[in-house]
Amino acid sequence: MNPDNPLLALRDKISAVDKKLLTLLAERRLLAVEVAHAKLATHRPIRDVERERALLENLIVLGKAHKLDAHYITRLFQLVIEDSVLTQQALLQKNLNHPHAHAARIAFLGPKGSYSHLAARNYASRHFDSMVECGCLKFHDIIKQVENGVADYAVMPIENTSSGSINDVYDLLQQTSLSIVGELTLPIDHCVLVNGPTDLQQIETVYSHPQPFQQCSQFINRFPHWKIEYTESTAAAMERVAALNSPKVAALGSEAGGELYQLQVLERNLANQQQNHTRFIVLARKAIEVSDQVPAKTTLIMATGQQAGALVDALLVLRQHNLIMSKLESRPINGNPWEEMFYIDVQGNLQSERMQQALQELQTMTRSLKVLGCYPSENVIPAEPGDETVE
Repeated sequence: MNPDNPLLALRDKISAVDKKLLTLLAERRLLAVEVAHAKLATHRPIRDVERERALLENLIVLGKAHKLDAHYITRLFQLVIEDSVLTQQALLQKNLNHPHAHAARIAFLGPKGSYSHLAARNYASRHFDSMVECGCLKFHDIIKQVENGVADYAVMPIENTSSGSINDVYDLLQQTSLSIVGELTLPIDHCVLVNGPTDLQQIETVYSHPQPFQQCSQFINRFPHWKIEYTESTAAAMERVAALNSPKVAALGSEAGGELYQLQVLERNLANQQQNHTRFIVLARKAIEVSDQVPAKTTLIMATGQQAGALVDALLVLRQHNLIMSKLESRPINGNPWEEMFYIDVQGNLQSERMQQALQELQTMTRSLKVLGCYPSENVIPAEPGDETVE
């Protein structure tokens, strides 16, 4: 041990333990894949919440013997279990729809480093061996890339917990023939990214996409002298700041994206809401089949007409068939003033009997009805251990 700096040796030991943890996590994921193959053969559901709860309770008991806090154990292994569930889910879906697909061309908003780029990489890492990146300047361009066969998939943000729905994307869903085939949720940590030594007061101009400015409005308002410049994406903002190489400019974006442009983080966690997440949808030219072994979500778009109570009547159909609605969004119909289309996310598989019966009833009482897609739900609600275990 270095007597001048004993921390160096301790940090080396911590790094060695971290490497062992990574090896064990990789080993556990391989076991999760074997479990998925076993469930595929026996046609058992991917999730077994009671088994997950029992696992957490047992780990908490074991952790107490090592003086590890129950809440720490719970948070840690809920993430591990979520990874296991999503890994198994992706394997079942690949086996059902694309057993021989190893690579995919994925279109997203912005150049490298945008949140959409990070989401596309995240999706590809679970579903494909490799990915061809197709960055686009506008949401419309992303759709066209897939419609024209230039790309296989489109990854697009649809809603954010802080700034709400992304209307441009909802409007494009009215017009496209593409189907929603997947979803994923990405935690968003907006940072002030700079090119070198500076401080918040020295900055004069900040670049970013309009969404981060909206999501971080409370932080931005603390610096009224900042000039706000909108860009096509957060990545375009980073690219601009990197090229300007000035202590007077900054970008709002992700730390991971900033690293791609050699930018440093000046300030983190800027969003108005502490829990800031963006939900992305994945679109393809062909609809997919969703295994009845995984939780599914179906997205509908419908126009109900102008009569009183029309929307309520339509929603009651879902209730009567015990279908849970997780999202309702309205958007104006282009060319029809004062009329709206309704987007509905329903927890359920399109091929299930109750979903088919509900759709048949809705067809008779709506002016138009279209299924935008049925896809695996990636919103894994974690199992919770019993209160007596945590205490």
